[in-house]
Amino acid sequence: MVHITFVQGDITRQQADAIVNAANSSLLGGGGVDGAIHRAGGPAILDACRDLRASHYGKGLPTGRAVVTPAGRLAARWVVHTVGPVYSADEDRSELLASCYRESLRVADELGARTVAFPAISTGIYRWPMDDAARIAVATVREAETAVEEVRFVLFDERAYEAFASQAS
Repeated sequence: MVHITFVQGDITRQQADAIVNAANSSLLGGGGVDGAIHRAGGPAILDACRDLRASHYGKGLPTGRAVVTPAGRLAARWVVHTVGPVYSADEDRSELLASCYRESLRVADELGARTVAFPAISTGIYRWPMDDAARIAVATVREAETAVEEVRFVLFDERAYEAFASQAS
């Protein structure tokens, strides 16, 4: 069973086999976690994302899917990019959010990654309520069949940390 830990901090500073990027479908960088990972990792990540766009994902990466690139200058081997859903009060998109975590772990398994650091996917500009996102994320990771040994949720601020850590029990 995967060991789950919670850390308040900067995901770009995490030492892990894989860091998950809450990417937008273009894979070409953006704001929030996505922009921070691209800035800290340097041009190698963007170059690899451009290659993915040119070869397999010409229309962008679909929501809920995940792909991998090298991590550039980050203290990780790989960056797993996943596109979270935009929150909607009118439509239940929780399965798409759960898919981000499952697909990221699937890619990590293919790589042989043993430690994976996740941000709080979809809780920034995509406006997913933090408590609900934490519930979905932690439950999905707990239920996942994976060879990953440690999943570390790296939460940027105290509010996010508390929401995720409250799911520990």
